[in-house]
Amino acid sequence: MNQGHERTEIILPGPAHAFAALLGVDPPDLDAGEGLPLLWHWLYLLERPAQADLGPDGHPVRGAVPAPPAPGLRRMWAGGQVRTLAPLRCGEAATRRSRTVSTVEKMGRSGRLVFVAVDHEIRQADQVVVQERQDIVYREPRGTTVAAEPDPAPSPLTEEDWSVEVTPTLLFRFSALTYNAHRIHYDRDYARTAEGYPGLLTHGPLQALAMAEAARTRGLVRDQHLTYEYRLDAPLFDHQGLVVRATRHGDDVLTSVRDLAGRQTAHGTIVPTPSA
Repeated sequence: MNQGHERTEIILPGPAHAFAALLGVDPPDLDAGEGLPLLWHWLYLLERPAQADLGPDGHPVRGAVPAPPAPGLRRMWAGGQVRTLAPLRCGEAATRRSRTVSTVEKMGRSGRLVFVAVDHEIRQADQVVVQERQDIVYREPRGTTVAAEPDPAPSPLTEEDWSVEVTPTLLFRFSALTYNAHRIHYDRDYARTAEGYPGLLTHGPLQALAMAEAARTRGLVRDQHLTYEYRLDAPLFDHQGLVVRATRHGDDVLTSVRDLAGRQTAHGTIVPTPSA
């Protein structure tokens, strides 16, 4: 597979400050030349398709990477890996090159699944600063309406837990910040009747970013030469909450997301990036 796309822009501080305000975390000192924290490159170099190129679910049907492997499939973020090799700094131009590298079909319990792997490379000042693989899965539509689930019975929080209040407003603002028009994150009627979900779906990238931020804000990662492998384990809906944890295990930092009832929905591992 070699479907490619390239985008260049100047990295400005505005999106970083907006995301910091969204999660209530301190941004780095961008004016002093600090690089963006782990995964904050997701706020930049975004694809901005024309409205006419969006499908009924809000995702592009043409001119984007990845392109849907077939009409009518539902898209989900499954996980990925990010390697930071140098700081991505504000005030300078950066270029992202993206390409689809593999498409694999499998049969799951809910029917046919298509797994698509996409590689991204970001360059700034004539060097590679970020290498990334994103794993996307497409499934056949369910087309059923699901009754709303009751709020989960809360499990106890510890000092290691960071509880993020998930509201429709937060999901909408994150969608806007990342230019993500997928309707499952902000259109409750669509999420229920068209895709069969019991509520608004909490973004996979938001969970991955929250895990990385839990590690950063607790001082568990300071180096900007990191490798972050993360997976989405189960859907997380807005009424279920979002509880993040990051703990050190030797040289590694283990991260996870669970709902308020204790069900794990995502996990990740952050390790130092080996020298080339």
